[in-house]
Amino acid sequence: MTMRNLMRVAATGAAAFFTATGALAQEAAEAANAAGTPIAAATAEVATVAVPNPGNNAWMMTATILVLLMIIPGLTLFYGGLTRSKNMLSTMTQIGATAALAMIIWVMWGYSLAFGDTTYEGPLGWFISGGSYFLAGTDASSTAATFTDEVISKYVFISFQMTFAAITAALILGATAERMKFSAVMAFVPIWLTIVYFPIAHMVWAGGGLLFEDGALDFAGGTVVHINAGVSGLVLAYLLGKRRGWPQEPMMPHSMTLTMVGTGLLWVGWFGFNAGSALEADGSAGLAMINTFVATAAGALAWMVIEKLAGHKGSALGFCSGVIAGLVAVTPAAGNSGPFGAILLGILSAAVCYFFVAKVKAKFGYDDSLDAFGIHGIGGIVGAIGTAVVYQPWIGGPGDGSTALGTQLGIQVFSVLITIAWAAIGTLIAGYLVKLTVGLRVSEETEVDGLDISEHGERAYN
Repeated sequence: MTMRNLMRVAATGAAAFFTATGALAQEAAEAANAAGTPIAAATAEVATVAVPNPGNNAWMMTATILVLLMIIPGLTLFYGGLTRSKNMLSTMTQIGATAALAMIIWVMWGYSLAFGDTTYEGPLGWFISGGSYFLAGTDASSTAATFTDEVISKYVFISFQMTFAAITAALILGATAERMKFSAVMAFVPIWLTIVYFPIAHMVWAGGGLLFEDGALDFAGGTVVHINAGVSGLVLAYLLGKRRGWPQEPMMPHSMTLTMVGTGLLWVGWFGFNAGSALEADGSAGLAMINTFVATAAGALAWMVIEKLAGHKGSALGFCSGVIAGLVAVTPAAGNSGPFGAILLGILSAAVCYFFVAKVKAKFGYDDSLDAFGIHGIGGIVGAIGTAVVYQPWIGGPGDGSTALGTQLGIQVFSVLITIAWAAIGTLIAGYLVKLTVGLRVSEETEVDGLDISEHGERAYN
């Protein structure tokens, strides 16, 4: 099962339906009183109004806050600790401001383009929806469908998806750290979200979306979040150019302690990311939960073992990198795999991501500062394609075997290729627009002095 089929239920139509149902119930009651018939019997055939299950609603509100925890403070500490001390506050501020800007854009037009109540016929409907700008037609009584006959508050669903948009845009900044202007980030984010993120989210998770209708499996965002952010980060890193002095000068993380703290917060928050994508507190959420435990543990240990086999010491940085590689790979498979398959994905992702971070980056010379592409992009590809395998019942997956492995592999590869192409082309467009207007990169003097003091007038440490 893919992540969401929520566009089938329009809030306006639901409100009209509930109003009509209430009127029918009142008429039935009045008729029953006049005829002396028990009200329960008279209204037995009247449809029951669907209301959110408080338990599911509470879980989804918690999951939403957990994803926010992934961004602030999780990602800010993880990325911030990996930079040099003179750029720590700049990195953290860019992430926080990006997330805040994405939230505002989401409620103005992002939700409408990705999951709006108006669906379009033909090819346009493969890529976007509409009709819900500024959340028109939504109020406290509006509901959104889940994967069963349950519903949750529509505001809760909108908020949950809002945090996904926010963290995806922020993840890109790992590839551009220490050299991109703050003004450029603020100009890039609205353009990128509009032409890249919102259409991809619609394609994968919305009814009528191109990849959704094709049968692509993406439980919590392997394509929408990780491949999208990783590829976009790589393209933007090429547009920016290498950091001054890289790779000749060592640019070691200034605080692995903070990076380790950020890693822990990301792992904790990821349970909202993955288990929350079940949209209910049910068995599917439980499966996503255990998979998020074991795939991550396998990735962390595998990375450290690979370091040892490569002649190095098992490092804290390796542990943190393996944690993220495992989390990324299991994201599309969280509810689409058994625990054994999740462990295999975590190990495989750690191995492939290590190869790209340690070997491929040096070979091709791209300055992916904090390995956003090497871990999120590559790990997302491993997870998205690997989901076709771990979904199969013969490896303990939840699939029923109705879709052959070869067929599902073809679907997954197609979804990966579409995501890569869309993200790359869209980021090129957004990047060049910003470069031609406000410019992308800070001056050489600013880069030497550090972005903290030059861009924000502050220092992380005094």
